[in-house]
Amino acid sequence: MSNLSRRKFIITAGATAAGTLLAHGCSSSSTTSNGSATPAAGGPSPSAAPAVNINPADAPEVTAAKLGFIALTDAAPLIIAQEKGLFAKYGMKDVQVTKQASWPVTRDNLELGSDKGGIDGAHILSPMPYHMTLGTITKGNQPVPMNLVARLNTNGQAISLSKKYLDLKVGTDSAPLKAAFGQNLPVAITFPGGTHDLWMRYWLAAGGINPDTDVSVIPIPPPQMVANMKSGSMEAFCVGEPWNAQLVTQKVGYTALVTGELWKDHPEKALALRGDWVEKNPKAAKAITMAVLEAQQWCDKAENHDEMCQIISQDKWLKVPVADIIGRSKGQIDYGTGRIEAASPVAMKFWADNASYPYKSHDAWFLAENIRWGYIPATTDIKATVDKVNREDIWKAAATALGVPAAQIPTTSSRGVETFFDGVKFDPEKPEEYLKGLAIKKA
Repeated sequence: MSNLSRRKFIITAGATAAGTLLAHGCSSSSTTSNGSATPAAGGPSPSAAPAVNINPADAPEVTAAKLGFIALTDAAPLIIAQEKGLFAKYGMKDVQVTKQASWPVTRDNLELGSDKGGIDGAHILSPMPYHMTLGTITKGNQPVPMNLVARLNTNGQAISLSKKYLDLKVGTDSAPLKAAFGQNLPVAITFPGGTHDLWMRYWLAAGGINPDTDVSVIPIPPPQMVANMKSGSMEAFCVGEPWNAQLVTQKVGYTALVTGELWKDHPEKALALRGDWVEKNPKAAKAITMAVLEAQQWCDKAENHDEMCQIISQDKWLKVPVADIIGRSKGQIDYGTGRIEAASPVAMKFWADNASYPYKSHDAWFLAENIRWGYIPATTDIKATVDKVNREDIWKAAATALGVPAAQIPTTSSRGVETFFDGVKFDPEKPEEYLKGLAIKKA
């Protein structure tokens, strides 16, 4: 987006604040992806959220958009925004939220765009919009500019192991696996350079295991993780919920750690839109972001967790038993080792503690780690790349229009120096020093 367009966007966004109210919750509405009303699972027939009065000058340029999601609990904000009629509430009455088979499929459909049968935006691994913008994962290495407009959640992922390693009861220290695993043993992640890949690699390397030489890191779509563990195709995996919980429920393996134990309140999934779509439709981009932010507020309320899990468990969404979703959504974590956390301090968050805010400092870490493992060039200008992709201005405009209290809107792009479980620190102002200090790396 040009500087002029960016200024126009911010001015336009601010004008909407007077016409909208902060929603501290949603109605119990439920709508299908085509907009027809359906009852929430286990509940009465709901009605759609009432539309707000939108100043004609602030009305979205279009009412339609196609958004993708992967069957993971952290897709809940998009699902709830659709089911509760929140997209329609802010003028985006023709939004479609469609299930994607894998992260590569999500990427391919974002490359196409909705005008060519693809999608305009998605629930996505936070590093992927950067890879697409840089052209490192796209067809012919052609850049597809993306805009990251919100973080969808913090925490909520896990690293799980096959039950054959149950006696080791491995936790944050992966070192005991070095001898047990043997060379080239397969461990699964969801997408090279994505969040799960980075959590797995960080954890292994911290324990002295080189993920490039001591094991074989393979990509597997999230919904196929448990089946592959059952078949013996892998010995460990890193993925979001509910697949770690399902592994424990089916007694196929156990959770070594939840990723919040690696890095407390770490950033995870994001809402990203094609850059050209945002350029053409800045008001619609803000409206979509408003709907998702309101959904995040709703999802984070304890009194809504049961209903949220009932909704997202449906076949059209996650197609998973509610029992496999609800425990960890409430912070109740059965690790499958005898360890049970009744109220984990690092459970998934959608809104609390600025979980929704797209801190640029977090994206700087994602880029630094991708440099660490050779996924992007070491010469990549981290700050310039983050500034190009990260649209915290859209998030702020949407939050302001919703009436989010000023105290809940960060005034800085950085959360500051981050400290990991092994004592390593990341200063977003000095990523080069962080990279220099790492013992195991490809770069």
